[in-house]
Amino acid sequence: MAVIRPFRAVRPAPEVVRLVASVPYDVLNKDEAADLAKGNPLSFLRVTRSEIECKNKVDVYSSAVYDKAKENFERLKNEAPLIQEEEPHLYVYQLIMGSQTQTGIAATFSVEDYNNDVIKKHEKTRKVKEDDRTNHIITTNAQTGAVFLTYHGTDDVNQIVEETKKNAPLYDFTSADGIRHTVWIMSKEYSAKVTSSIAKVPYLYIADGHHRAASASRAQKEKSKMNPAHTGKEEYNFFLAVLFPAEQLAILPYNRVVLDLNDITKDELFNKIQENFRIVKADSPTPAQSRTFCFYYDNEWYEITPNENVKPGETLGDNLDVSILQNYLLHPMLGIGDPRTDNNIDFIGGIRGTAELEKLVNEGKAQIAFSLYPVSIEDLIKISDAGEIMPPKSTWFEPKLRDGLLIHTI
Repeated sequence: MAVIRPFRAVRPAPEVVRLVASVPYDVLNKDEAADLAKGNPLSFLRVTRSEIECKNKVDVYSSAVYDKAKENFERLKNEAPLIQEEEPHLYVYQLIMGSQTQTGIAATFSVEDYNNDVIKKHEKTRKVKEDDRTNHIITTNAQTGAVFLTYHGTDDVNQIVEETKKNAPLYDFTSADGIRHTVWIMSKEYSAKVTSSIAKVPYLYIADGHHRAASASRAQKEKSKMNPAHTGKEEYNFFLAVLFPAEQLAILPYNRVVLDLNDITKDELFNKIQENFRIVKADSPTPAQSRTFCFYYDNEWYEITPNENVKPGETLGDNLDVSILQNYLLHPMLGIGDPRTDNNIDFIGGIRGTAELEKLVNEGKAQIAFSLYPVSIEDLIKISDAGEIMPPKSTWFEPKLRDGLLIHTI
């Protein structure tokens, strides 16, 4: 059964929360992070992406980068300031993006639950990215951003969340990207009821943040080796996450662009696609249902649907739209091999819309773009329950949690 625990958050003083809180470290490249942090010495990107303050040619995985992260974290504690709660708390964290509202519980969760698959995964992690965040956690002695968890919501927990939201919030601000972030402290009485209720939930699921969770697990192993008095109750045995009811979540598509078609003609391209798909002119650049795809080529949008050559897959993952597109078009027809490593494909989060796909093709940065129907949250849960791994770049969650809003020190 799942363990959820209050923690003594390190957090920004309310008057500077807008300046401190930053987008997740892994949705930006170095230049984008530097641009966002420019002119703002309190931006938490100076902790999570500390290479922006190092020399241009610095190895982003060097010890100098992690030492700078620790230095900047200590500086922000004094200058922002960042304050640490005297008592452990659970928090209610609500995000609103347009018509989308999701409200979760920020807490710490058991690393052992992650190791033992009480907290289930659906994505492979890359060692280099695990190494990065593990070194970041160990050097700063902090988990600076939250894992995004989900579960089938329960009425009693949902009711406590709604009661907590009647109180004055700790934070209530709208970030530069238009997302409203509101945080409340949960009372101890309600916290005890929530921990008891969640303990009856058989499984939790990682929606987003697999590398953060894997790195917390690795950091726990390293910390326990360094601690001869290890008991299993130390803070490094728990990781920071926000738990949202699955019923409130929306997944956006993760679209694809192919950079080079190797000079094949339009007729050749369409003939290849028609081997496994029916093609018509699209009424919309966005698929209206699963097993339908749209592609943009030569200033036109087209809709394609699988024909009789596309057979049911052996696994749940094989039947996802991203797998059908990869296995029946991108790989056999356009030569895209492993999408994790093939340099001829790029992935565009659904938050950027189909206009971004058109722009990339029209500017010659890609030659064809594919718009997909999003994976459902139930697909994610079923695949996790089956012990399967989703294809790479299957899901894009919005709105995003903010780094530096609630920090867990270990």
